[in-house]
Amino acid sequence: MVAISIMIEGQQGLNWVYWQRLAAEVEELGFAGLFRSDHFTDPRPPERDALEMVVSLAYLASQTHRIHFGPLVAPVSFRDPIQLVRQALAIDDLSNGRMILGLGAGWQEREHTMFGYDLGDIPTRMARFEEALEVTWQLLHSDTPVTHEGRFYTLREAQLLPRPGRAGGPPLLIGGNGPRRTLPLTARYADIWNAVMIGPDRFRELNATLDDLLREQGRPSTDVRRTVMVTLVFGKDAAALDKKMASMRHMLPPDTGTSTEEQLQVWRGPRSSIAGTPDDVATQMREYESAGAEEIMVQWLDMDDIDGLRALAATVLPAVK
Repeated sequence: MVAISIMIEGQQGLNWVYWQRLAAEVEELGFAGLFRSDHFTDPRPPERDALEMVVSLAYLASQTHRIHFGPLVAPVSFRDPIQLVRQALAIDDLSNGRMILGLGAGWQEREHTMFGYDLGDIPTRMARFEEALEVTWQLLHSDTPVTHEGRFYTLREAQLLPRPGRAGGPPLLIGGNGPRRTLPLTARYADIWNAVMIGPDRFRELNATLDDLLREQGRPSTDVRRTVMVTLVFGKDAAALDKKMASMRHMLPPDTGTSTEEQLQVWRGPRSSIAGTPDDVATQMREYESAGAEEIMVQWLDMDDIDGLRALAATVLPAVK
C-alpha cells in the first residue's frame, strides 16, 4: 500500500484561512500527511501570500492528531540549520512524533536577492548543504555535547535540551534526484528520500542507485523510506478534468495541442505528473508503488479546490489502499 499525502506551494497564496481549512480537510479525509514548500516568493512576480513555514507547522502539531507533516524542503541557504533543528525538536514533541524535517540546499535566486541572503554558486550551496546535514544529524542524535569546527557552522560543546521524546527526533528527509551529490548525502544522513517530479521509470533507476549507495555506507536499504513528490492534475470525471486542465493550461508549452488527450500526454510525459480521472490516477500511483515508492506527496496547486480534494479522497484513496 502506498501512502498519499498532500503538498502545498506555500508561496503561492498560502495564508491562515487556507492553511486552517487544508489542515482540517487533510486530517479528516484520510490522507497520510500534509507538506509544504518553504519560500518567501516565487521565481517570478506577482507577489502572493506566503505563510511562514515553521509557525505553520507548529499549528499542525497542536491542531491535528493523526497526519504527519513537514517542509519539502527547508533551504539551509536562508534557514539556520541549528535553529531549525531546535524548532523541529519542539514541534515533533508537541505533535507526539509526527514532524518530518526536510532539508535542501536552496536554489531560488530571486528570494535570496530580495531578502539579502547569500545563495552562492552551486559548489558553495552543496558544500554548505553537506555541512548543514552533518551538524543537523549530530544535534538530532547526540545525547552528549557536540563540537564542530567547519566552514559554515561552529559548535562548541553544544547540546539542545530537552532531548527529543522519540530517539533521534524527527526523521531527516533529503529531497532531490542528483545521483552524484544528493543521493550520496541521502545514503549517509537521511531517514527519508524524496524524489522530485520524476516518472516511475526514473524513480526505479534512482531507487536502485540509492540501494547501492546505502550498501557502501553499511546501511540496510530499509533504513531509508522512499517517497516522491509529483504534480497532480485530477478531475472526478471527464468534465471536471477538462475544467482543471483549462485552469492549468498556462503551465504547458505553448505548442501543446488543445485536446484532452494531447494535454494529458504532456502532463504524464515531459511534466512527469500524475493526471486523469480517478481510475487513471490510481493506476499511475500504483506504478510508482511498483517502482519502490512508499509515499506520494501530490502537489495540490489549487487551494480553493476543496471539492476536488474530497473527491480525490473518496475515489482514489480506497483504490490505492
